[in-house]
Amino acid sequence: MSKIKDIAVIGAGGVGGFFAGKIINSRKYRVSLIARGEHLRAIQNDGLILNTAEKREIICKPYIATDSFDKIPAPDLAFITVKGYDLEGVTRLMSKTLSETSILLPLLNGVDIYERIKRLIPWVTVLPGCVYVSSHIEKPGVVTQTGGKGMIILGKDPKKKEFDPTEIKRVFQDARIPYQWEENPFPAIWTKFVFIASFALVSAYSGKTIGEILEEKGLNQLVYSIGSEIVEIAKKKGIMLKDNVVKEAIIKAHSFPYDTKTSYQRDLETPGKPNEGELFGGTIIRMGKELGVNVSTTEKIYTTILNR
Repeated sequence: MSKIKDIAVIGAGGVGGFFAGKIINSRKYRVSLIARGEHLRAIQNDGLILNTAEKREIICKPYIATDSFDKIPAPDLAFITVKGYDLEGVTRLMSKTLSETSILLPLLNGVDIYERIKRLIPWVTVLPGCVYVSSHIEKPGVVTQTGGKGMIILGKDPKKKEFDPTEIKRVFQDARIPYQWEENPFPAIWTKFVFIASFALVSAYSGKTIGEILEEKGLNQLVYSIGSEIVEIAKKKGIMLKDNVVKEAIIKAHSFPYDTKTSYQRDLETPGKPNEGELFGGTIIRMGKELGVNVSTTEKIYTTILNR
């Protein structure tokens, strides 16, 4: 494949800003950022300030920071790090500048992100992936890592099996981003979804933090039931997960601070704010019906959330 020169990060928030800063700091690529509001204006004025687990106040000057796709070079590689509810609109806007050699790496929550993108722009290479990092916008222009190693797990586009990942790996190596290349990345993506969707739905339903959920037997059981429904859907799709994947998700939750709220839960606390409920509950219910999987727990929980 051709050498990667122009990289775009679509959605330079907590996750996108973290990886954008790391790549900019390598000083080997032209990195353009798509952001908005006060965060964008701060980046345009002072650069992106990145605080990582190793070092604070890293000043990262992007090639371009803008809120318009028309103002950035056509990217060789684009990281998509927007929220799920913005994905379709962003994908349609990007489609005007992408060619058959363009590579997209979506790092969103969800198990059908690959399908959603390919449905709109089938000619590009989309590398299915997921990420493990906890980072947020501390204030406009400042992105701070609070947990996770920043590990990206990714793999081949199932419809582009001839794809050579050498240049992608070089980007990660240059930017010192830990990564794991998988010929089949979907088990990793579904494993993360078991954890994040189960706790997102139960936290939104109960109004409880992760620590409080773990303390209550009934809420624990809801997490386990939703996770088990997701595992059954994965099996129907031919994606085999570890037998104890749901138990491991619950064990993983114990590593989070007691008062941790999920992003879906926080979004619902602001009336009228867009949220990722459809990406979690909507997707599980839709796939369950399509594949003949009983998803009654998810349906009950998500319906209750929607009807409030």
